[in-house]
Amino acid sequence: MSDTTTDTTPRTGDDQDLGAAGAQLSTAPGEEPPHLPALGVIGWARWFWRQLTSMRVALLLLLLLSLAAIPGSLIPQTGIDETEVAAFRERHETLAPVYDTLGLFNVYSSVWFSAIYILLFVSLIGCIIPRTWQFVGQLRGRPPGAPRRLTRLPAHTAWRTGAEPEEVREAALALLRKRRFRAHLAGDAVAAEKGYLREVGNLLFHVALIVMLIAFGWGQLFKSEGNKLIVEGNGFSNTLTQYDDFKSGNLFTNDDLVPFSFDVKEFTGTYERTGPNKGTPRTYQSEVTYTEGAGGAEKTAVIKVNKPLEIGDAKVYLVSHGYAPVVTVRDGKGNIVFQDAVPLLPLDANVTSSGVVKVLDGYRNPEGDKEQLGFNAFFVPTFGGSASGTMLSQFPAPDYPVLALSAYHGDLKADSGIPQSVYQMDKTKMKEFKDAEGELFKKLLTPGETMTLPDGAGSVTFEKDIKEWAGFQVVQEPGGGWALGGAVAAIGGLAASLFIQRRRVWVRAVRGADGVTVVEMAGLGRSESAKVPEELGELAGILYDRAPGTPGPDHASPKTSETADTDPEAVPAEGAEQQ
Repeated sequence: MSDTTTDTTPRTGDDQDLGAAGAQLSTAPGEEPPHLPALGVIGWARWFWRQLTSMRVALLLLLLLSLAAIPGSLIPQTGIDETEVAAFRERHETLAPVYDTLGLFNVYSSVWFSAIYILLFVSLIGCIIPRTWQFVGQLRGRPPGAPRRLTRLPAHTAWRTGAEPEEVREAALALLRKRRFRAHLAGDAVAAEKGYLREVGNLLFHVALIVMLIAFGWGQLFKSEGNKLIVEGNGFSNTLTQYDDFKSGNLFTNDDLVPFSFDVKEFTGTYERTGPNKGTPRTYQSEVTYTEGAGGAEKTAVIKVNKPLEIGDAKVYLVSHGYAPVVTVRDGKGNIVFQDAVPLLPLDANVTSSGVVKVLDGYRNPEGDKEQLGFNAFFVPTFGGSASGTMLSQFPAPDYPVLALSAYHGDLKADSGIPQSVYQMDKTKMKEFKDAEGELFKKLLTPGETMTLPDGAGSVTFEKDIKEWAGFQVVQEPGGGWALGGAVAAIGGLAASLFIQRRRVWVRAVRGADGVTVVEMAGLGRSESAKVPEELGELAGILYDRAPGTPGPDHASPKTSETADTDPEAVPAEGAEQQ
C-alpha cells in the first residue's frame, strides 16, 4: 500500500475541473468578479441587496453596532440618569448642544443607532435564508460522484488487490458508513461526505445573532426598572405610584407591571469586627413576606445581595441599606405632632447618615399660630466620642448611636407645587431656633434623650427604637432568557463552525488491463488541513486489511507517492475546492 500523499503542485489546463466533486463544500456565496450593475432602478436595487446581504457587510455592521454602543457607556444617558445628564449640560455648555444634535444622550433610541441595528438585522436574514435553502438541498441530495482522476486531489493513495471490485466497494461503503459518513455507490466508486455540522454551526451562529438582536430590542422596548426605599415593618405594592423613581421602555405600559406586594419584616446586616477588613459587610439580607396577585397566598422569602426574589417576570434586588431613627416631636402643650422612623441617607462606608425631619401638619407655636418645623438630622451608628472631634461613624453597626439635630420653624414650602426631596429642606422661608448665645439651636442626642426647643416651642425625642431601611430595585427584563439562550447557541455554533472540518472521500475500485483490481482513494476538504490526509490514511489502512495488495509491477509502494507528487496536474486543497 502506498503512503497517503498531499499534493501541492499548481493545477494546469481547463480539463482539470472537478465539477460537483469540489463544489458545495460550503453554502457561502462564491466570489464574483466586480462589475457595474445594470442601469435602472431594478439594477441598482439588486446590486444594493447583494451588497447588504453579503457576509462581509454583515460583519462590518456588527462591528459598527459595537462601536456605536460605546458612547452609550461613556456618556450619561437620559433614560438611565437624568440628573447626571443635567450636570453634564451645566459642565459642558458648548459640547452639550452638539451631543443633543447627534443624539448621544439617548444613544440606543437615536436614528443612527436604530439604522445600524435594522440594517444588521436585514443583512443577517438575507444571508441566512439562501444559505439555509442551499444547505437543505445538499442534505436532501447525495455526495457527488468521484472526479475522473483522483490523483489530482490533495490527499490520495492507490494499491492493487486480488479482491473483486464489487467486494472492495461494498467493504468501503460499510467502512465509511460505520465512520458516520454519508456514503453511496456512484458508478465504479463510493462517494462519501462528512462534517455537515460545520455548516449547521455556521447557520446556528447567525440565527442566534438574530435571536439576540430581537431579544435586545424587545427588552429595551418593554423593560422597566424602579427603586423603592422601605423601612422595617412597612410594605410595598407593585404599582407605579409606589416607586421613588421609575423608568421604562417606550412600549411599556402600567398593565405590564407584575401584580405583587411584599412587607419588610427585618433587615439584617453583620460586619467584620477585627482585622484589616474591619467594617466590611459579611451579611446583607432582608426577610420579607409577599403575595402574588390580589388574592395570592402569603409566602416568606429572604432577599440577599445578588440573590433576588423572583415573582413572575419581575426580580426584586436588594441594593442599599441605611438607618431610620424613630423621632417623636411634641408641641408646647405636649401633644404629639409627629412620630415616625425617618430614613437617612448614608454618606460613607461606616453609614454616617444625613437627612431631615419635616413636621408639616398639626403644629402650633406658643402663640397658637400654625407653623411647620424642620430639623437637619445627622446620624452616626457608632460615635467616636466628644474627644474624637468629629461627627463621623467609627463602625457601621449601631454600637453607640448618636443623632445630631438643628431646629428651624416657619414655612417649608411643601404646598408650593414644586416637588421636594424628602432628604433636603428648603430654608428660604424658615427661621432658626436660637440658643441662649443667639446661635443656631442644636444638640446631640443618644437613644431615649429629648431636646427641648426654646421658648416653650415643644420638644424632640430620639426614641430608643432605631429601625433600618432597605433599598430595593424591581426589574422586569423581557427577553433576557432568549438573549442568554441566543448567546449560548452562538458560542456553540461558532465552535462547531471552527472545529468541525467538512470533507469528502472517494474510493474507486476497477479492474485493470491485466485483470487485477486497482483501488484508488482520495479526500478533499474545504481548505488544507492535516486532518484530511490523516483520516484518509487511517481509512485506507483499514480497507487495505480487507482488500490486501497483491504483488505486481504496478503494485503500490512508497515510490508511487513520489510519482504522484510530481504529477503536473495535481492541485492543492484550496485550488480543488474553487474549481
